[in-house]
Amino acid sequence: MTLWFIVYLMKYEKLTAKKKLLDEYRSLPYALLSNLDEWFRVELTYTSNAIEGNTLGRRETALVIEKGLTIGGKSLLEHMEAVNHARALDWVKEQVKRRPHSLTEEDILHIHYLIMKGVDDLNAGRYRVTPVRISGSAVVLPNPRKVPDLMNGLAKWLKLATGLHPVKLAAEAHYRLVTIHPFTDGNGRTARLLMNMILLMSGYPAAIIRKRDRLAYIDSLEKAQLGGSKDAYMKIVARAADRSLDIYLKAAKGETDTGDTEGSLLKIGELAKLVNQRNSTIRHWTKEGLLEVAEITDAGYQLYSQEVVERIKLINEFKSHRFTLREIREKILRDSPD
Repeated sequence: MTLWFIVYLMKYEKLTAKKKLLDEYRSLPYALLSNLDEWFRVELTYTSNAIEGNTLGRRETALVIEKGLTIGGKSLLEHMEAVNHARALDWVKEQVKRRPHSLTEEDILHIHYLIMKGVDDLNAGRYRVTPVRISGSAVVLPNPRKVPDLMNGLAKWLKLATGLHPVKLAAEAHYRLVTIHPFTDGNGRTARLLMNMILLMSGYPAAIIRKRDRLAYIDSLEKAQLGGSKDAYMKIVARAADRSLDIYLKAAKGETDTGDTEGSLLKIGELAKLVNQRNSTIRHWTKEGLLEVAEITDAGYQLYSQEVVERIKLINEFKSHRFTLREIREKILRDSPD
């Protein structure tokens, strides 16, 4: 496979091609569709809540939302967050026959109501009336008096944004909602459900922002909100959509899939050994923005995803063509989904 073909595959056309291929398998057996639906219901609930700090594990989340069981040592709040997210997702899936341009403020408020019902009834389904800040972030959020007008603007934008690729539309809607930050709490979960509602309405599977992507996901949002590029954020969403398409396609083809969206993370030494590079080289490429850190441990160690291995192969091929690191970074940013 040539370098330029690899670069081409990184574009949104790759997602469109996979979606068209999946459309050819639409008459999948009911048992298979039901199994996939149940798996995504648990995974989306587990990951979305985990990003916000919920400590229920994947299997614990499944027991709570599928069996109605309680988990020892876990708070009532965490149980309610799991149940509420699953119910909100069920409502979202009931809207799939609609189109993204039909979405309204009331739909977004209803998602938030379902997420926060019983958790914060006073604010469930209501815009915030007080200033809020994101802990540890320099982002300045809109004044609460501006929220109704900003949300009205978001609804109008959704009605008119008919020319965007569905994945880009979903990602942009998510970004705009969390940037308005219209609620006292539950903004992230509401935004991810809005994003996935748009994907499902467009015939795509829901995109899972993995727990291990939390740091990169939050950092990419903050970078864009502070006036920087949205590239890194858009890539995270596009990759999430791509992984979900792969899960469905493998199932449709009868191929075995572990269903493990987390995968194993690599320490810098493990990654360096795997790709035959020095630790110092990996650190330098990370500092230069060529590689993305998936997670940072409590002890401060940087961990990398398996996907970085392919990125390093691409970097090495660019280097063999005598491109500088700056040129390589620009090419990677330019040729990745945006």
